[in-house]
Amino acid sequence: MAQRKILLKPDSLWTSVKQRTQQALKCKALLSIPTEFEFVEQDGVNFLVRILSNLIRKDAAKKQQEKQNIIAGKEFNPFLPYEEDLFVADISDTHVCILNKYNVVDYHLLIITRAFEEQESLLTIEDFAALWACLAEFNGLAFYNGGKIAGSSQRHKHLQIVPLPLVPSGWQIPIEPLLASAKFQDSIATIPGLPFLHAFVKLDSDWLQSPLTAAEALLEHYHSLLRAVGLNAVNGDRQSGAYNLLATREWMLIVPRSHEHFQSISVNSLGFAGALLVRNEQEMQLLKNQGPMNILKSVAVPI
Repeated sequence: MAQRKILLKPDSLWTSVKQRTQQALKCKALLSIPTEFEFVEQDGVNFLVRILSNLIRKDAAKKQQEKQNIIAGKEFNPFLPYEEDLFVADISDTHVCILNKYNVVDYHLLIITRAFEEQESLLTIEDFAALWACLAEFNGLAFYNGGKIAGSSQRHKHLQIVPLPLVPSGWQIPIEPLLASAKFQDSIATIPGLPFLHAFVKLDSDWLQSPLTAAEALLEHYHSLLRAVGLNAVNGDRQSGAYNLLATREWMLIVPRSHEHFQSISVNSLGFAGALLVRNEQEMQLLKNQGPMNILKSVAVPI
Protein backbone atom coordinates (compact mmCIF):
# COMPACT_ATOMS: atom_id res chain seq x y z
CA MET A 1 0.00 0.00 0.00
CA ALA A 2 3.01 2.28 0.43
CA GLN A 3 3.07 3.12 -3.27
CA ARG A 4 -0.60 4.17 -3.27
CA LYS A 5 -1.40 7.88 -3.06
CA ILE A 6 -4.40 9.92 -2.00
CA LEU A 7 -4.64 12.75 -4.54
CA LEU A 8 -7.64 14.48 -2.96
CA LYS A 9 -6.67 17.78 -1.34
CA PRO A 10 -7.87 18.03 2.29
CA ASP A 11 -11.05 20.04 2.90
CA SER A 12 -11.76 20.35 -0.83
CA LEU A 13 -14.27 17.64 -1.73
CA TRP A 14 -17.52 19.14 -0.45
CA THR A 15 -16.82 22.47 -2.17
CA SER A 16 -16.06 20.61 -5.41
CA VAL A 17 -19.27 18.57 -5.08
CA LYS A 18 -21.44 21.67 -4.74
CA GLN A 19 -19.69 23.56 -7.54
CA ARG A 20 -19.80 20.64 -9.97
CA THR A 21 -23.46 19.96 -9.15
CA GLN A 22 -24.37 23.53 -10.02
CA GLN A 23 -22.42 23.40 -13.28
CA ALA A 24 -23.73 19.94 -14.24
CA LEU A 25 -27.33 21.00 -13.69
CA LYS A 26 -26.77 24.11 -15.80
CA CYS A 27 -25.37 22.14 -18.76
CA LYS A 28 -27.92 19.33 -18.26
CA ALA A 29 -25.28 16.65 -17.65
CA LEU A 30 -26.90 15.99 -14.27
CA LEU A 31 -30.50 14.80 -14.70
CA SER A 32 -31.99 14.69 -11.23
CA ILE A 33 -35.16 12.62 -10.84
CA PRO A 34 -37.75 14.42 -8.71
CA THR A 35 -39.38 12.50 -5.88
CA GLU A 36 -41.92 12.89 -3.13
CA PHE A 37 -41.52 10.97 0.12
CA GLU A 38 -43.39 9.71 3.12
CA PHE A 39 -42.63 7.57 6.16
CA VAL A 40 -43.90 4.04 6.69
CA GLU A 41 -43.32 2.57 10.14
CA GLN A 42 -42.71 -1.10 10.90
CA ASP A 43 -40.88 -2.91 13.70
CA GLY A 44 -39.46 0.23 15.29
CA VAL A 45 -38.13 1.70 12.04
CA ASN A 46 -39.60 4.79 10.39
CA PHE A 47 -38.81 3.82 6.79
CA LEU A 48 -38.23 6.68 4.35
CA VAL A 49 -40.04 5.80 1.12
CA ARG A 50 -39.48 7.95 -1.95
CA ILE A 51 -41.99 7.94 -4.82
CA LEU A 52 -40.50 8.67 -8.23
CA SER A 53 -42.61 11.30 -9.95
CA ASN A 54 -40.87 11.28 -13.35
CA LEU A 55 -38.98 8.30 -14.76
CA ILE A 56 -39.01 9.46 -18.40
CA ARG A 57 -35.35 10.54 -18.33
CA LYS A 58 -34.03 7.34 -16.80
CA ASP A 59 -36.21 5.07 -18.94
CA ALA A 60 -35.08 6.91 -22.09
CA ALA A 61 -31.43 6.57 -21.00
CA LYS A 62 -31.88 2.84 -20.40
CA LYS A 63 -33.30 2.36 -23.90
CA GLN A 64 -30.42 4.38 -25.37
CA GLN A 65 -27.89 2.24 -23.48
CA GLU A 66 -29.53 -0.97 -24.75
CA LYS A 67 -29.35 0.44 -28.29
CA GLN A 68 -25.64 1.25 -27.85
CA ASN A 69 -25.03 -2.28 -26.57
CA ILE A 70 -26.54 -3.75 -29.75
CA ILE A 71 -24.61 -1.40 -32.05
CA ALA A 72 -21.29 -1.99 -30.28
CA GLY A 73 -21.89 -5.70 -29.83
CA LYS A 74 -20.91 -5.38 -26.17
CA GLU A 75 -22.20 -3.86 -22.97
CA PHE A 76 -21.93 -0.06 -22.83
CA ASN A 77 -19.83 1.26 -19.94
CA PRO A 78 -20.82 4.79 -18.84
CA PHE A 79 -17.73 5.05 -16.62
CA LEU A 80 -15.08 4.31 -19.25
CA PRO A 81 -14.91 7.05 -20.16
CA TYR A 82 -17.06 8.92 -17.67
CA GLU A 83 -18.74 12.21 -18.60
CA GLU A 84 -16.32 15.07 -17.93
CA ASP A 85 -19.19 17.32 -16.84
CA LEU A 86 -19.92 14.89 -13.97
CA PHE A 87 -16.31 14.77 -12.73
CA VAL A 88 -15.87 15.95 -9.14
CA ALA A 89 -12.33 15.03 -8.03
CA ASP A 90 -9.37 12.72 -8.36
CA ILE A 91 -9.44 10.66 -5.16
CA SER A 92 -6.41 8.43 -5.59
CA ASP A 93 -4.25 6.96 -8.32
CA THR A 94 -6.85 4.19 -8.70
CA HIS A 95 -10.19 6.01 -8.16
CA VAL A 96 -12.09 9.13 -9.19
CA CYS A 97 -15.29 10.67 -7.86
CA ILE A 98 -18.18 11.65 -10.15
CA LEU A 99 -21.78 12.70 -9.70
CA ASN A 100 -24.56 10.14 -10.10
CA LYS A 101 -26.17 11.31 -13.34
CA TYR A 102 -29.71 10.19 -12.45
CA ASN A 103 -29.76 11.07 -8.77
CA VAL A 104 -32.83 11.05 -6.54
CA VAL A 105 -30.82 12.30 -3.54
CA ASP A 106 -28.89 15.58 -3.76
CA TYR A 107 -25.09 15.26 -3.98
CA HIS A 108 -25.15 11.52 -4.64
CA LEU A 109 -21.56 10.52 -5.48
CA LEU A 110 -20.00 7.56 -7.27
CA ILE A 111 -16.45 6.42 -6.52
CA ILE A 112 -15.33 4.55 -9.62
CA THR A 113 -12.17 2.67 -10.50
CA ARG A 114 -10.06 4.30 -13.22
CA ALA A 115 -9.50 0.94 -14.92
CA PHE A 116 -12.31 -1.55 -15.43
CA GLU A 117 -12.96 -3.93 -12.55
CA GLU A 118 -16.00 -6.18 -12.21
CA GLN A 119 -18.67 -5.07 -9.75
CA GLU A 120 -18.81 -8.69 -8.55
CA SER A 121 -15.14 -8.73 -7.61
CA LEU A 122 -14.37 -8.26 -3.93
CA LEU A 123 -13.53 -4.82 -2.60
CA THR A 124 -9.83 -4.06 -2.27
CA ILE A 125 -7.59 -2.01 -0.01
CA GLU A 126 -7.56 0.65 -2.75
CA ASP A 127 -11.38 0.78 -2.72
CA PHE A 128 -11.43 1.36 1.03
CA ALA A 129 -8.67 3.99 0.90
CA ALA A 130 -10.64 5.97 -1.70
CA LEU A 131 -13.90 5.54 0.20
CA TRP A 132 -12.40 6.65 3.50
CA ALA A 133 -10.71 9.66 1.92
CA CYS A 134 -14.20 10.82 0.88
CA LEU A 135 -15.89 10.06 4.23
CA ALA A 136 -13.14 12.03 5.96
CA GLU A 137 -14.33 15.08 4.01
CA PHE A 138 -18.05 14.99 4.90
CA ASN A 139 -20.45 12.86 6.91
CA GLY A 140 -22.13 10.39 4.60
CA LEU A 141 -23.56 6.91 4.13
CA ALA A 142 -21.41 4.79 1.83
CA PHE A 143 -22.76 1.69 0.14
CA TYR A 144 -21.90 -1.01 -2.37
CA ASN A 145 -24.33 -3.10 -4.38
CA GLY A 146 -22.37 -6.32 -4.80
CA GLY A 147 -23.86 -7.71 -8.02
CA LYS A 148 -27.05 -7.45 -10.07
CA ILE A 149 -29.12 -9.35 -7.51
CA ALA A 150 -28.02 -6.72 -4.95
CA GLY A 151 -29.36 -3.89 -7.13
CA SER A 152 -26.30 -2.97 -9.20
CA SER A 153 -27.09 -1.69 -12.69
CA GLN A 154 -23.49 -1.34 -13.98
CA ARG A 155 -20.69 -3.92 -14.19
CA HIS A 156 -17.88 -1.38 -13.73
CA LYS A 157 -16.94 -1.32 -10.04
CA HIS A 158 -18.39 1.69 -8.22
CA LEU A 159 -19.01 2.53 -4.60
CA GLN A 160 -21.55 5.20 -3.68
CA ILE A 161 -21.96 7.90 -1.03
CA VAL A 162 -24.97 10.00 -0.09
CA PRO A 163 -24.73 12.81 2.47
CA LEU A 164 -26.25 12.45 5.92
CA PRO A 165 -28.83 12.90 7.26
CA LEU A 166 -31.03 10.83 4.94
CA VAL A 167 -34.16 12.19 6.57
CA PRO A 168 -35.06 15.85 7.22
CA SER A 169 -35.57 15.33 10.96
CA GLY A 170 -35.06 12.67 13.60
CA TRP A 171 -32.55 9.88 13.06
CA GLN A 172 -29.85 10.46 10.44
CA ILE A 173 -30.45 6.95 9.06
CA PRO A 174 -33.85 5.25 9.60
CA ILE A 175 -32.40 1.94 10.92
CA GLU A 176 -30.29 3.70 13.59
CA PRO A 177 -32.72 2.95 16.46
CA LEU A 178 -32.06 -0.78 15.95
CA LEU A 179 -28.26 -0.52 16.04
CA ALA A 180 -28.07 0.24 19.77
CA SER A 181 -29.25 -3.32 20.50
CA ALA A 182 -26.39 -4.96 18.57
CA LYS A 183 -25.34 -8.30 20.11
CA PHE A 184 -21.58 -8.78 19.80
CA GLN A 185 -19.57 -11.95 19.69
CA ASP A 186 -15.99 -10.73 19.62
CA SER A 187 -15.98 -7.85 17.10
CA ILE A 188 -18.90 -9.05 14.93
CA ALA A 189 -22.50 -8.36 15.90
CA THR A 190 -26.05 -9.12 14.81
CA ILE A 191 -28.98 -6.72 15.18
CA PRO A 192 -32.01 -8.42 16.84
CA GLY A 193 -34.44 -6.18 14.92
CA LEU A 194 -33.20 -7.29 11.49
CA PRO A 195 -35.03 -10.54 10.58
CA PHE A 196 -32.58 -11.77 7.93
CA LEU A 197 -28.95 -12.87 7.65
CA HIS A 198 -26.51 -10.01 8.26
CA ALA A 199 -23.37 -9.02 10.16
CA PHE A 200 -22.42 -5.71 11.78
CA VAL A 201 -19.17 -4.20 13.05
CA LYS A 202 -18.27 -0.92 14.74
CA LEU A 203 -15.50 1.25 13.30
CA ASP A 204 -13.02 3.68 14.85
CA SER A 205 -13.68 7.29 13.81
CA ASP A 206 -10.02 8.12 14.49
CA TRP A 207 -9.22 6.23 11.27
CA LEU A 208 -10.47 9.26 9.35
CA GLN A 209 -7.14 10.95 10.13
CA SER A 210 -5.32 8.58 7.76
CA PRO A 211 -7.34 6.87 4.98
CA LEU A 212 -4.35 4.83 3.80
CA THR A 213 -3.78 3.35 7.25
CA ALA A 214 -7.51 2.96 7.87
CA ALA A 215 -7.93 1.00 4.63
CA GLU A 216 -5.99 -1.94 6.04
CA ALA A 217 -8.26 -2.18 9.11
CA LEU A 218 -11.40 -1.66 7.01
CA LEU A 219 -10.39 -4.42 4.60
CA GLU A 220 -9.87 -6.77 7.54
CA HIS A 221 -13.32 -5.94 8.95
CA TYR A 222 -14.86 -6.39 5.50
CA HIS A 223 -13.43 -9.91 5.17
CA SER A 224 -14.62 -10.72 8.70
CA LEU A 225 -18.15 -9.66 7.71
CA LEU A 226 -18.00 -11.75 4.53
CA ARG A 227 -16.93 -14.81 6.53
CA ALA A 228 -19.65 -14.20 9.12
CA VAL A 229 -22.38 -14.47 6.46
CA GLY A 230 -20.70 -17.23 4.43
CA LEU A 231 -19.66 -15.13 1.44
CA ASN A 232 -16.07 -16.20 0.92
CA ALA A 233 -14.31 -15.52 -2.37
CA VAL A 234 -14.34 -17.94 -5.28
CA ASN A 235 -11.93 -18.00 -8.22
CA GLY A 236 -9.52 -15.60 -6.55
CA ASP A 237 -11.19 -12.23 -5.97
CA ARG A 238 -14.74 -12.94 -7.17
CA GLN A 239 -17.54 -12.89 -4.59
CA SER A 240 -19.42 -16.13 -3.98
CA GLY A 241 -22.82 -14.44 -3.73
CA ALA A 242 -24.61 -11.11 -4.01
CA TYR A 243 -24.67 -8.75 -1.03
CA ASN A 244 -25.23 -5.17 0.06
CA LEU A 245 -22.62 -3.34 2.11
CA LEU A 246 -23.31 -0.14 4.05
CA ALA A 247 -20.81 1.95 5.99
CA THR A 248 -20.66 5.18 7.94
CA ARG A 249 -17.79 6.68 9.90
CA GLU A 250 -18.96 4.58 12.87
CA TRP A 251 -20.06 1.16 11.53
CA MET A 252 -20.30 -1.31 8.65
CA LEU A 253 -23.17 -3.68 7.81
CA ILE A 254 -23.37 -6.53 5.28
CA VAL A 255 -26.55 -8.21 4.04
CA PRO A 256 -26.44 -11.18 1.62
CA ARG A 257 -29.13 -11.12 -1.09
CA SER A 258 -31.41 -13.78 -2.53
CA HIS A 259 -33.54 -11.67 -4.93
CA GLU A 260 -33.24 -8.33 -6.69
CA HIS A 261 -36.95 -7.49 -6.48
CA PHE A 262 -40.00 -8.00 -4.33
CA GLN A 263 -42.61 -8.28 -7.08
CA SER A 264 -42.03 -5.01 -9.01
CA ILE A 265 -40.16 -3.18 -6.23
CA SER A 266 -36.38 -3.12 -6.67
CA VAL A 267 -34.20 -3.03 -3.53
CA ASN A 268 -30.58 -1.93 -3.29
CA SER A 269 -28.29 -1.15 -0.33
CA LEU A 270 -30.24 1.93 0.73
CA GLY A 271 -33.25 -0.28 1.44
CA PHE A 272 -31.31 -1.88 4.30
CA ALA A 273 -30.57 1.59 5.68
CA GLY A 274 -34.35 2.07 5.83
CA ALA A 275 -34.71 4.10 2.61
CA LEU A 276 -36.79 2.54 -0.16
CA LEU A 277 -37.81 3.70 -3.61
CA VAL A 278 -41.06 3.01 -5.44
CA ARG A 279 -42.00 3.94 -9.00
CA ASN A 280 -45.65 4.88 -8.49
CA GLU A 281 -48.62 4.93 -6.09
CA GLN A 282 -49.43 1.29 -6.85
CA GLU A 283 -46.01 0.18 -5.62
CA MET A 284 -46.36 2.45 -2.59
CA GLN A 285 -49.62 0.72 -1.69
CA LEU A 286 -47.99 -2.69 -2.21
CA LEU A 287 -45.17 -1.66 0.14
CA LYS A 288 -47.64 -0.50 2.79
CA ASN A 289 -49.70 -3.68 2.49
CA GLN A 290 -46.68 -5.98 2.79
CA GLY A 291 -44.64 -3.89 5.25
CA PRO A 292 -41.17 -2.54 4.35
CA MET A 293 -39.31 -4.82 6.78
CA ASN A 294 -41.12 -7.84 5.32
CA ILE A 295 -40.03 -6.75 1.84
CA LEU A 296 -36.39 -6.56 2.98
CA LYS A 297 -36.71 -10.01 4.55
CA SER A 298 -38.05 -11.44 1.28
CA VAL A 299 -35.08 -10.20 -0.81
CA ALA A 300 -32.41 -11.06 1.78
CA VAL A 301 -31.36 -14.50 3.05
CA PRO A 302 -33.34 -16.22 5.82
CA ILE A 303 -31.69 -16.64 9.20
